[in-house]
Amino acid sequence: MTNSVDNLLTIEEVANILRVSTRTIIRYIESGKLKASKIGVWRIKESDVNLFLEETSNKK
Repeated sequence: MTNSVDNLLTIEEVANILRVSTRTIIRYIESGKLKASKIGVWRIKESDVNLFLEETSNKK
């Protein structure tokens, strides 16, 4: 376990970062493409957003 603190983002914040709708983010979460935790409302770690971007990038 690392001691670094990861920022938790809301669905709205992630949607703004990725420039998609909040419904799209919910679909990514429900399909398992994007990791999230339900802490009252959905929260997504910033590192999971970065990992999602790396995994879905067409550059290899």
